[in-house]
Amino acid sequence: MSKQAKGIILAASGAALWGISGAAAQYLFATTNTSNTWLVGLRLLGAGVLLTLWCLLKHPHQLRAMVTNRGNLKLLILFAILGMTNSQLSYFLAIKYSNAPTATVIQYLQPVFIIIWLAISTHRLPRRIDCFSIALALVGTFFLATGGQLNQLTLTPVALFWGIWCAAAAALYTLLPRPLLNRFDALPVCGLAMLISGVLLSPSLVMIPAPHLNLLAWGLVAYIVIGGTMFSYTLFLQSIRYISPAATGILSAFEPLVATILAVTLLGTQLTWAAVFGSVLILLTTVLQAIPFRKFAVFLHWPHLR
Repeated sequence: MSKQAKGIILAASGAALWGISGAAAQYLFATTNTSNTWLVGLRLLGAGVLLTLWCLLKHPHQLRAMVTNRGNLKLLILFAILGMTNSQLSYFLAIKYSNAPTATVIQYLQPVFIIIWLAISTHRLPRRIDCFSIALALVGTFFLATGGQLNQLTLTPVALFWGIWCAAAAALYTLLPRPLLNRFDALPVCGLAMLISGVLLSPSLVMIPAPHLNLLAWGLVAYIVIGGTMFSYTLFLQSIRYISPAATGILSAFEPLVATILAVTLLGTQLTWAAVFGSVLILLTTVLQAIPFRKFAVFLHWPHLR
């Protein structure tokens, strides 16, 4: 098997595992009394412990460098709270008040927030392709939220709020760890951030009564912790060793695809043509941001794309 094929399989598998965890969370919220905070706390604490133990074997020096250096530790805690905890809580709340396909797709609005932040922080106007991406994302969100009609909302205001908040949190999740990722591998950074987030949310595991779950539901909880968090992150991060980040960005579209297929076929979620059309437009935003237009522009002498 070639390195490129291996990278594609790893990236697609990691994204698919994320998508399955979204559908699993939707089932738990719909059929049990599972608390969002309880589930996220258990997910982050469990996956954080497992990943940190793994990194103790593979990257002990990097773990030590992050926790003993005050600057690294501050960045790590900031990422854990504003990036990891924020994105996980808001994502599951978006699923709870809408469904897995909708929450997963709206999460892909994060490039819009990243484009706006980079334009403000660098005092430079966005590229034309960035402006086109923002326009696509806004039109897609309109169709997803209204069903294509100005006088109605197919999403409740609460669901729309948490979906957009989730996208903003995903942008923070992408931007905040950059200084750490320039010096350390992604696995120990994510593992420690999950562990810190899980410890911060651990009081919820005691204060919030454990839900009444049958064997299937507990199996789904275990999957969310292990398959949908630990293995999904590991597989996706490993794919970057074999294919470009642009390719992994495009392959991340497997997450909403898998979540949608499972929600429609197994959970009875109904999607209108407007929701599908809006979802495609939002996902196209991520694809456009992953394509290296700048390289094409230089090669083809198209300065307007730079």
